[in-house]
Amino acid sequence: MIKKIILPLFLSVLILSSNKALSQSFSLENILSYPFPTELTSSATGSRIAWAMNEKGLRNIYVAEGPEFNPRRLTAFTKDDGQEISSLTLSDDGKWIVFVRGGDHSSREGNVPVNPSFDPAGAKVQLISIPFEGAKPIILAEGDNPVISPNNDSVLFTKGGQIWSTAINGATPAKPLFNSRGSNGSALWSPDGSKLAFVSSRGDHSFIGIYTDEKTPINWLLPSFSKDATPRWSPDGKEVAFIRTPGSGGETDSIFARKHQPWAIWTVDILSGQGRSIWKAPETLEGSYPSTEGGTNLHWAALNRIVFVSYQDGWPHLYSIKSTGGPELLLTPGNFMVEQIKLSGDGKSLVFAANAGKDKEDIDRRHIGKVSVEKADMEILTKGTGIEAYPVFTGDMLNIAYLSSTAQRPLLPAVMGFNSSKPKLLSEDLIPKEFPHNQLVKPSHISFKAADGQTVYGQLFEPKQSSSGKRPAIVYVHGGPQRQMLVGWHFMDYYSIDYALNQYLTSIGFTVLSVNYRLGIGYGYNFQKAVNAGALGASEYLDVKAAGEWLASQPEIDNKRIGIYGGSYGGYLVALGLGKDSPLFAAGVDIHGVNNRFSSPLTTGKEPAPDAALAEQAVKKSSPVSYLDTWTSPTLIIHADDDRNVSFSQSVDLARRFENKKFAFEYLAIPDDTHHWMKFTNALKVSEVTADFLKRKLTNR
Repeated sequence: MIKKIILPLFLSVLILSSNKALSQSFSLENILSYPFPTELTSSATGSRIAWAMNEKGLRNIYVAEGPEFNPRRLTAFTKDDGQEISSLTLSDDGKWIVFVRGGDHSSREGNVPVNPSFDPAGAKVQLISIPFEGAKPIILAEGDNPVISPNNDSVLFTKGGQIWSTAINGATPAKPLFNSRGSNGSALWSPDGSKLAFVSSRGDHSFIGIYTDEKTPINWLLPSFSKDATPRWSPDGKEVAFIRTPGSGGETDSIFARKHQPWAIWTVDILSGQGRSIWKAPETLEGSYPSTEGGTNLHWAALNRIVFVSYQDGWPHLYSIKSTGGPELLLTPGNFMVEQIKLSGDGKSLVFAANAGKDKEDIDRRHIGKVSVEKADMEILTKGTGIEAYPVFTGDMLNIAYLSSTAQRPLLPAVMGFNSSKPKLLSEDLIPKEFPHNQLVKPSHISFKAADGQTVYGQLFEPKQSSSGKRPAIVYVHGGPQRQMLVGWHFMDYYSIDYALNQYLTSIGFTVLSVNYRLGIGYGYNFQKAVNAGALGASEYLDVKAAGEWLASQPEIDNKRIGIYGGSYGGYLVALGLGKDSPLFAAGVDIHGVNNRFSSPLTTGKEPAPDAALAEQAVKKSSPVSYLDTWTSPTLIIHADDDRNVSFSQSVDLARRFENKKFAFEYLAIPDDTHHWMKFTNALKVSEVTADFLKRKLTNR
């Protein structure tokens, strides 16, 4: 008979097994009780800023205004109901805030309602406005992707593939602005508000359109057989820049071949319809369309400059060119990456986050940088051992606001004047008194080699208290895979939860190694675009295995008590580890992982790829379910069944295979939540169950 332990859906009390070698002075609820800020934004004028704050599942809007920047809560949502806040926007004059409540915008179906609280009335994705000074929130419509007009009185949004309009104060009902074929979005007002640029996606191609009014036909800009995207207005509103990439189709090519993915920057004159390509990406692998946050990050800046991101020198960097074309200027040279890029209100400079600095561990941090749009005068504004992310200029250009954390303090909003080096932290009083600041450790940056010689990076969490014998250890594997774990509290909510869990596991006596494997960001093009990775060989698993072996070689670690856990792509690599190397990984937690890769299509053309047979073999070798015969380590599977990133069927399939082999396993299935634990109680439950399993399997031996 198969031994399956069905963990209860609602856990009010989790009884952990006792072990004299392990003790903790704080609970997982203590360390997960921190507030988490997102959606930091600023008005185009003045000094007003706003952000969303998640306090144990209660998501609300906070605002502040210079020069004091005293935080003030603007909304009063009082339930842990899983309704996220996204697309938070301040009107240019700072008088209105517009946001979307509901959905899961980190998934492929962001505007589909989420109902993890089992509300019989269901849930909605709603567009909401509220005055900055405070009042009752106004539900404007069901919709997504709001864009406030330059005159601050109306809001555009998308619904059903069309672009709609409504008054920002809710005085008039929402209605479609126009009707067009395809799925229409990426709306952007011209500087004077007289026209609207948008993208019409039509499957294998897309067009840039210009809408003027109800009587004027839509003006399609340079329609072709390509995919046109990311329209950006010139400051005078006479031209539009956009990114052009090839349309879908063509002959079926080799699956294994590494191919350049072309892209170019075009400009077009609105009145004449004349346009041209002003810059074409180098036809190299590194010159391919950038796969970092924000893609090309295209901006039409001041001083007749167009700014973008390219990976062409091996790192994702900012470049600028004249709007008339010519050679590109590298704005941010060096061996580091830039992301989270914002253009100043005057269009003359940019702020961004970068893993740059003088400390060797800065490669596993983020600091805020600033650079002009026409010269390479980059300056790192924040220094030290903290982590700073998601910067914005205030409209008066006197301050930057950003999100700040350390190894022992979770993320908080911060504001710093350009003439100051000392930031002001906001909402620090929202961190509960039971949060265990002083009991947390500072993880250290380490590196080691995989079997094929690849350098692997990680953060090592070591207990403060020494033990009399050898300690158990855990390998933590992040998801993505385009992510980078840091030597401090992460700026993404999913990974902030895992960072807290790693701290908790360390507090009860585990050594934890968070591994940054190839395919992740932060270490250059060749690391991120590794060969024979994913379904074509899973070379990145070599790095995960190397992390386990590195731990096993440490004299203070019991090499028979090394566990592993991770979610999403990390869950996939956990499953590979448990299947291929059970003698190394004594137990593991596979959280919504891709366990069976056979269902992924290998070709998109009419003819099979020339190396389709080889690719099929590689997919089989890269799939965890191919290793069930050697999978002996105790396993816990966790999955929520409204997952829009990894299908719940992946865990159903693995469970069924285990059942057929009569392999005992444990599981936790969560109805109606998503990949990102929209309810705080579910995030807490997953962490508690994961910690309990690892403790039981690795300490009671």
